[in-house]
Amino acid sequence: MTTKTTPASAAQVQAGHATQPSQAIITYPAELHPGTDGQPGNATAYDFSAIKPIPGTPWAGKTLGILGSSVAYGACSLADGPGEYIARRLDMRLEKEAVSGTTLADINDGSYVHRLDTRLPASLSIDLFICQLSTNDASHDVPLGDAGETDTHTVAGALNHIVGTVRERWDCPLVFFTGARFDSPRYQNMVDLLFDMQRIHGFGIIDLWHDAAWNAIPDDRRALYMHDPVHPTKAGYRDWWGPEMVRQLLEITR
Repeated sequence: MTTKTTPASAAQVQAGHATQPSQAIITYPAELHPGTDGQPGNATAYDFSAIKPIPGTPWAGKTLGILGSSVAYGACSLADGPGEYIARRLDMRLEKEAVSGTTLADINDGSYVHRLDTRLPASLSIDLFICQLSTNDASHDVPLGDAGETDTHTVAGALNHIVGTVRERWDCPLVFFTGARFDSPRYQNMVDLLFDMQRIHGFGIIDLWHDAAWNAIPDDRRALYMHDPVHPTKAGYRDWWGPEMVRQLLEITR
């Protein structure tokens, strides 16, 4: 485990949970994927400290909450992920609850459901909540369920629980985000389910899955931006995922 002092508005990460004070120390747990610190896409040239806020957005000074697994954690980008990028671009504080390898469905104490219930109390001031559609439910063959499912051991039941809890606890805009396109029929089914549930609940979706043109980057860019088909590097967040996520988020919340 290593630590690194960071400039103002960087995140403090400890056992998956982060807050964003004016000065912070990032603790890198062992869950970072091995070898990612030496990747070209994680070079200092791509450090998030150079990211400047967009002037005049309605989110400046407010608090972003993000819930997820390794993609939200930044397991292949030295613990800088979409939450850090969005918080910097929109000049927001960050409450980050992300643990690698975890599922939406409540199959163990690391699940999104369990961590939302136990580690993000209502006393937190959250103005915008973003949730990652985890790929781990697909790789663990978690039952999908239908859009009305309440059993949190299924993907649908977990999503319904997250929607209800976030709205009851903070009554703020809720936005899910998908991964970029990769070869996974099971994850495709999860994306389809998410859109079915959007029609019921009216939450936002940052959709990185469907846009074929956006996903069709050259091989050399993909090698720089992605550690593997699922996990971006710092460069991938800063120059590919992040700008598109912010663009869609501002459209959703305008």
